[in-house]
Amino acid sequence: MSYVDGFVMAVPTANKQAFIDFANRFDPIFLEFGAIRVTECWGDDVPHGKQTDFFRSVAAKDDETVCFSWVEWPDKATRDAGMKKMMEDPRMDPKENPMPFDGARMIYGSFVPVVDIS
Repeated sequence: MSYVDGFVMAVPTANKQAFIDFANRFDPIFLEFGAIRVTECWGDDVPHGKQTDFFRSVAAKDDETVCFSWVEWPDKATRDAGMKKMMEDPRMDPKENPMPFDGARMIYGSFVPVVDIS
């Protein structure tokens, strides 16, 4: 079964096109290093919760939109090798190619699918 990396970030709403452009530039690198799918989602119907929510998870400000992304890999071994290559790739240097959002407030994790219904 596949392996998934998930990301949640707060992107300045004014940077929507910059976020899309950034993703179009960098997401193909995931595919180059073995990912089978990359999906970037712009928040549309993201409710504010009473105890916790996506906004609080990334300390989103009023002028930011919560975005959710995931990278699907064929397996964990391919993911581990691919992410190592990503971190070493000079195209990913944030000094040369800064992210259009505050990466310090991005949350991420890796997951093993346990149910996959298509």
